Amino acid sequence: MQVSEIAALTQHILQEVERAVVGKRALLEQILAAVLAGGHILLEDYPGLAKTLIAKSFATVLGLTFKRIQFTPDLLPGDITGGYVYNRVHERFELRKGPLFANIVLADEINRASPRTQSALLEAMQEKQVTLEGETLRLPEPFVVIATQNPIEYEGTFPLPEAQLDRFIVKLGVGYPSPEEEQEILRRRRERGRDEVELQPVVDRETLLAMCQAVERVHVEPDIEQYIVALTWKTRQRREVAVGASPRGSLAMLKLSRAWAAMHGRDFVIPDDVKRFVKPALIHRIILEPDLWMKQGAAERVIAEIVRSVPVPVVERGEE
Repeated sequence: MQVSEIAALTQHILQEVERAVVGKRALLEQILAAVLAGGHILLEDYPGLAKTLIAKSFATVLGLTFKRIQFTPDLLPGDITGGYVYNRVHERFELRKGPLFANIVLADEINRASPRTQSALLEAMQEKQVTLEGETLRLPEPFVVIATQNPIEYEGTFPLPEAQLDRFIVKLGVGYPSPEEEQEILRRRRERGRDEVELQPVVDRETLLAMCQAVERVHVEPDIEQYIVALTWKTRQRREVAVGASPRGSLAMLKLSRAWAAMHGRDFVIPDDVKRFVKPALIHRIILEPDLWMKQGAAERVIAEIVRSVPVPVVERGEE
């Protein structure tokens, strides 16, 4: 597949998803970029804002298998990975795969699970494999975890450790719809006569994998790479930041900016592609000083100041 073909497919995919999700074009574009970049997505926002609907809609439109895991404090690692069960009829142990064996896995309210269960996701998210009884099983390709968490409920939750947060390529918020968008939601529901929206696949698994491989051919100038590194390095120098972003943050911006360029029909990255993903890629990778923990929007302000302070490179190829 050529990079130029991805732009047309992207528009068709987003248009089909928007039949179910109203007024969230920018968010949907960022999620699709994360999928094309081969990363996992963390959605943090209030209940009822279509986080589950978004994940399920993308799975359908992309022609992928989908499983949903409702995380609770009593959920065990074996509940998500599966295991061997003795079959009395055939007198042998048989593998029963858990819900992790799907292309898109929705980890709903991931911070409600115990650390033991959360850690069971680490190997799956990083290595894209599961080890059961000493046997390593590959997860299907592509494998994307879309995790959700509620930012206002802390009772009975277990905050995700930094090691696991670092494995999400982006952290995104959904946000409330505008009054006009909310009225459009009501109109569509009234005219449908049912809750479910029937979506049609736009691509299949093989086409999506071809799109992901085409993204790998998007050109990145050394000046752009230097710009990405400078943005990440600045997070380690700010006095408000106790722990800066790891090199995984730089890799995330590299992969996301390449996907974004391909989605817009370009086979090269420009600085604006990178700037679009600085906040989603870095905000969950920095730890602020304790005196800023309770200040709302402090991390966003720090990221915005970093973006303003780093000189933007001039890329001649992007101006042609």
